[in-house]
Amino acid sequence: MVNALILAGDKGEDGKPKALLEIKGRFMIEYVIDALRDSGVVDNVYVVGDEILKDKIGHVVDGFIKSNGEMLDNIKYSVKAIGDYERPLLVCTSDIPLIKGDAVRDFVLECSRENLDVGYPIIDKSLNDEKYPDVKRTYVKMKEGTFTGGNIVFLNPNVVERATKKAEELIAFRKKPLKMGKVLGLSFLLRLALGILTIPAVEKKICDMFEVKGRAIFTKYPEIGNDVDKKEDIDFVNRYIS
Repeated sequence: MVNALILAGDKGEDGKPKALLEIKGRFMIEYVIDALRDSGVVDNVYVVGDEILKDKIGHVVDGFIKSNGEMLDNIKYSVKAIGDYERPLLVCTSDIPLIKGDAVRDFVLECSRENLDVGYPIIDKSLNDEKYPDVKRTYVKMKEGTFTGGNIVFLNPNVVERATKKAEELIAFRKKPLKMGKVLGLSFLLRLALGILTIPAVEKKICDMFEVKGRAIFTKYPEIGNDVDKKEDIDFVNRYIS
């Protein structure tokens, strides 16, 4: 069993939490909560976000944590607030309303089987195109194929502090190619740009850099990556949600 943390700090164009967008009479975050509950592998569900969320959905989760900065800050702060370092933490966003319990269960069990510190789902473009032909996603070409990432992460809470510090460095260097090149290596960046980088090479780079045991998890559930960012996305979700 794992704990789950829903990141619900993002705001829409109207300044209100995206998590409270209404889809068929329900808040978007409620679909995510349902999926976590239905998975059978999640014990406690926590939400980190603005106080208004506590008023709206606080009664259906096991704990509410007030937002304390940007995403990485909220993850670190929430790990300390939850205080459970024995069980893995499943971190997900509040804007993937199509996700179901079986997708969560499949991902968590795969990560748990390998006793990972970090697990991240990737989705083959062909799978997404087949199931949701009208959705547009950002893809990365790898040697093995073309993939997009999911909106959930499996984490060992004991590695969060040191891992997020290094992640903050990478974020700070994202607009400084020379510094980024020194961190990741020019050969690594060149192979990535050419689409000839392998997934095992990325896994090794990340594991070495962050001193963790991690892996990319191939998932057959593209719902994990179909997030809601704009009105067209809500129209798309309304066509598919049950």
